[in-house]
Amino acid sequence: MIERISSCKLLISKKKNSKMIVDGIIYADEYIEKFLDAQSVRQVENVACLPGIVSKSMAMPDIHAGYGFPIGGVAAFDAENGIISPGGVGYDINCGVRLIRTDLVEDEVRNKKEKILYDLFASIPLGVGSRGKIRLSRNEGKQVVLKGANWAVEKGFGDRADLERIESGGFMEGANCDVVSGRAFERGEMQEGTLGSGNHFLEIQRVEEIYDDNNAEILGIQKGMIMIMLHTGSRGFGHQICTDFIREMQRASEKYGIYLPDRQLACAPFQSPEGQRYYSAMKAAANYAWANRQILGHLAVESLMRALSKSFGYELIYDVAHNIAKVEAHKIGGIERRLVVHRKGATRAFGPGHPELPAFCRNIGQPVIIPGDMGRCSYILLGMQRAMEETFGSTCHGAGRIMSRGEARRKNSPHAVAEDMRKKGILVKSDSKSILSEEMSGAYKNVSNVVDVAEEAG
Repeated sequence: MIERISSCKLLISKKKNSKMIVDGIIYADEYIEKFLDAQSVRQVENVACLPGIVSKSMAMPDIHAGYGFPIGGVAAFDAENGIISPGGVGYDINCGVRLIRTDLVEDEVRNKKEKILYDLFASIPLGVGSRGKIRLSRNEGKQVVLKGANWAVEKGFGDRADLERIESGGFMEGANCDVVSGRAFERGEMQEGTLGSGNHFLEIQRVEEIYDDNNAEILGIQKGMIMIMLHTGSRGFGHQICTDFIREMQRASEKYGIYLPDRQLACAPFQSPEGQRYYSAMKAAANYAWANRQILGHLAVESLMRALSKSFGYELIYDVAHNIAKVEAHKIGGIERRLVVHRKGATRAFGPGHPELPAFCRNIGQPVIIPGDMGRCSYILLGMQRAMEETFGSTCHGAGRIMSRGEARRKNSPHAVAEDMRKKGILVKSDSKSILSEEMSGAYKNVSNVVDVAEEAG
């Protein structure tokens, strides 16, 4: 049974399931609750059964069913006695969002939207298995996964100042090329600087509304300003790493006698050889993804300048991950503990004063980027102290699907979706017509409702 304990929180008590070590919490108001499905609720319960979990198993308001863990899932495990699970990170390791502000205003781009759209489409490789202009030798590929966004900056993609505005500086130390399969490197050789398919996107946006003038000024954001937002991850490289290690973790779960309520939760003790192998391979994929978004952000700026036949000022606001596991220090019962925090379709949201935050945002909290679907708005939030106390410094990552891709294709034709967008003044182009149907607005929750829950919860 799910019990409502506040206007924006639902409780799954561990009393209902003897295998649950902690309670489950779903952040949802009555609107979000309408879209809850039995599978995603069961996944919150299942995660609560894994060894070493602390505090609670959580799902953010963009919750929907995923592989093992729900998408929108957050769970932390003791770094000494807990586990690590690929299902708690996802196949697209370090899928994330990057937001760039420009000095442009709407009047400068309104009459050139078609030209901008087609230049971006020609400049940014997209689609399933898409290949970019960058070709990585095996040795170069290893440098990418060891250096992350630093590698992209060294190659002339963006500026070193960007690195301060990327989560973890665009790099996780400890990636190990020796535990990454040859097949993963093969898949990654031609996919640096590519967007991918599905819900990955690049958008030119306008600042529509500002709720907090002071903090917007600190971030350099003004009403009417033109922004560039992109969403992608580690592409086939990360997907292959997840595929490889799920097999290894299934064997490890049996070896260490770990109870799995669902085989998709395959895991290993974090301190075990298998756990450390996966963690170092996950870091390699995370670094690949940060390099990818660094490259794509640079290509997008170049494309926009080309389409407008003019230069303009621009600055990275922030780049956040939402499919990742990290060792972090958090207080549990007033005692600081080292935890392996899994964020699966969930965004880090550290509050003001956190030592990991760069100087520009340390006093206001970490910028958190929450994209909506392609027919609705997106949001910039700031991490709060309440997140540190309740969710290990985490929040939602987007709107969250409410309709399968197959159902979305049956509901609307690509032509109808494109026409509906055009009527709203939105131009859209994809590598495949079916994507337009799959990603239509009706396939997602209204992101404004999702963000309202996160804001109300503090």
